Amino acid sequence: MLWLLLLMSQGMVHFLLRRHWIGQIRLALTLFGLPCTVCTPGVRSAISCLSSHPFRTSQTTRPISTSFCNLYTTSVQTMPSSSAPHVKSRCLEYPGSKIQRFLVPDDKVDWSQNWPQYNPVSYTDPSVLNKPAWADPDIGSFSPKFNTVDGAVDRTSFDGSYKIEDGKPLNPHGRTGVTGRGLLGRWGPNHAADPIVTRWKVDATGEKIYHSVSKLPILQFVSIKRKDCGEWAIPGGMVDPGEQVSLTLQREFSEEALNTLAIPPSERAKISERINKLFKSTGFQVYKGYVDDPRNTDNAWMETVAVNFHDDSGNSVSELPLQAGDDAGQVQWVDVDSSFLFYASHSHFLELVSKERKAHW
Repeated sequence: MLWLLLLMSQGMVHFLLRRHWIGQIRLALTLFGLPCTVCTPGVRSAISCLSSHPFRTSQTTRPISTSFCNLYTTSVQTMPSSSAPHVKSRCLEYPGSKIQRFLVPDDKVDWSQNWPQYNPVSYTDPSVLNKPAWADPDIGSFSPKFNTVDGAVDRTSFDGSYKIEDGKPLNPHGRTGVTGRGLLGRWGPNHAADPIVTRWKVDATGEKIYHSVSKLPILQFVSIKRKDCGEWAIPGGMVDPGEQVSLTLQREFSEEALNTLAIPPSERAKISERINKLFKSTGFQVYKGYVDDPRNTDNAWMETVAVNFHDDSGNSVSELPLQAGDDAGQVQWVDVDSSFLFYASHSHFLELVSKERKAHW
C-alpha cells in the first residue's frame, strides 16, 4: 500500500514514502523551491546519511542504496549553485546526536535577512569538549585570530573574509539552526583535503568499458564507507596544523584506503613508492571552497580542496590491495555514476571529474 506522510514546518518539508515516488516528489518540491528529506519506512529521522550495500560482479563494484535518508540527491539537475542556500547544513537532526536543529527556511538562511525569532540550538559534541589536540578551546578561554593564519592554524576561508559576532565567526553561507561547533574542532573554517583517485573501468582484455547509454568510458574511483554515518565517500580528512595540502591528500589516501599504518614497514615501502609516483603527477584541482556538510553550524563549517589523481594506464594504484583504515568501514573501487548517492558534496566533485576526463556521468 502506498502512503505518504507530509509534514510542513517553517518552510521545511519532510517526506516518508516508498522509493519509486522520490523522483516525482523531488521535481514538485524543486518547482516550489522547497528543501526536502526523503526516507524509506523504518529508517531513522534525517541526518543526511545513507545505508548502502555494495553489489558486486566480476567486473565492477557499485554501491546500491537499499535505504537512504538524505536531504537532496546531488546530480546535474539538483546540485545547488554557489548562490543557492546550503541544504545538508540544515538537516533536521544533527549527526551523531539527538539534537534537533532550529528549522531554517530557504528565505531566512542569509544573515542579511532580519529574523528576530531565530533561536538556534547550542551544541558542541562531548568529543570536542574533551579538549583533544585537534580542537580549539571555548571562546573566552582563548583569543583566536580569525581571518588569518593563527600560529600553525589556518583560520582563513576560501570564500574570503567572514564576519565575527560576539567574538564568534559566522558561517559565510548563512544560518544552520545550530550554534557552537558540533562535531567540528575549529571555530570558523575547518580545512580538509579530498583525494579523488580514479582509473578506467576495463574488461578482461584491458579494454575500456563504455556505458551503454552515454557511450562514454566509465571511470572508477576509490571510495570508503564512513563508519560514522554509513555513507560512501572520498577518502579525505582534515589538514593538520602547518601541513601542506599536498601532503594531506597523500596521507589521507594512504591511511584510509590502504591502511598503511597497519602494514609492516617492508610492505609499506613498496606501497609508498607507487603512491608517491601517482601523487607527484599533475593532479586536477576539482574544487576548492565551502562544503555543504551536515556537521556545519553557525560558528564552524567545513571547507575542502578536492584533487583528482588519475591512474590512466591502470598499473599504479590500481594494482594495490585496498584495505580500510581507521575511519573507514569498507573500501573499494566504485563506478562513477550520477545515480549513486555520496557523502556531503562528493557527488558534485565526481561530476566535475567525469566532465574533465570526458567520462560517463
